[in-house]
Amino acid sequence: MIPSLDSLNQQMSSVCEGDTLLCSTLAGLFNGATWAPLVATLITIVLILVLAFAIRKVAHRVITRVVTRAAAGGSIMTRFRRNGVGSESIDILLHERRKQRAETMGSVLRHIASIVILGTAVLTVLDRLTIPIAPLLTSVGILGVAIGFGAQELVKDFIAGMFMLLEDQYGVGDVIDSGAAVGTVEAVTLRITRLRDADGRVWYVRNGTITRVGNESQGWSRAYVDVPVGYATDVTAVRDVLEGIAKDMWDDPEFRETVIVERPDVFGVEQLSDSTIVFRISAKTLPSKQAQVAREMRLKVKSALDTAGIALAPGA
Repeated sequence: MIPSLDSLNQQMSSVCEGDTLLCSTLAGLFNGATWAPLVATLITIVLILVLAFAIRKVAHRVITRVVTRAAAGGSIMTRFRRNGVGSESIDILLHERRKQRAETMGSVLRHIASIVILGTAVLTVLDRLTIPIAPLLTSVGILGVAIGFGAQELVKDFIAGMFMLLEDQYGVGDVIDSGAAVGTVEAVTLRITRLRDADGRVWYVRNGTITRVGNESQGWSRAYVDVPVGYATDVTAVRDVLEGIAKDMWDDPEFRETVIVERPDVFGVEQLSDSTIVFRISAKTLPSKQAQVAREMRLKVKSALDTAGIALAPGA
């Protein structure tokens, strides 16, 4: 059996007849009163660190689960899909957008949780080692104030980016008008948003400078086509032709199951002048599909009007 420190200390004292330096040093090292506080402090520090890393791991899991569920919440596109509208490709795009949003928010929150938990653990360890932490906290506070004054714009960008992600104002693939630039979102970070406009030019817009955003790809879009005909044209005949186009497009699975979310509407006479009557046909589409639907409606309008013998207004 391993002898205790007290027995070793007694044996050391009996062997050392004189009060030599070596004997005194060895006796002090094997004295239980000297080792006990040190061992207790080491055990406490180890327990604090183990507990901190365990809490950090649990916090990361909870954050990942909560953020993923929040980002995967029901949206208007999800409701369209439940009603039988949409396709597998649309579901994939929505899933990728929610995934990116969850990963970005989760990464930020995990970093914040790690800093708070591990920072608290370090301060607790320093306190157990009887190291004064008040001067350290004061220095950190002064440094934080100095950094805050010097990095106000950066902090503003980060806060704006955080709220943008939490509110899902826009995501990768959306066509937005950020004020400074209009284009398709290619990347979103907490500091900047990268856009590519119709000419292929790439714009880097700081999130803190975006005061309003017009999102053309969120929820649904609307396509419309104006049909100008002569003033003497039979209004009922034109309306019947356009109603037939709306019905055909809604009954066509190629459109109803992929890009159109509601039956197209014929608004009737949109404009009236002494020489022209303008009809408008409109369709609610999936995000960013309005141009595709509008082009197809123009083709169908041209074909249907030619078949019905109705001419467009001159100069239209």
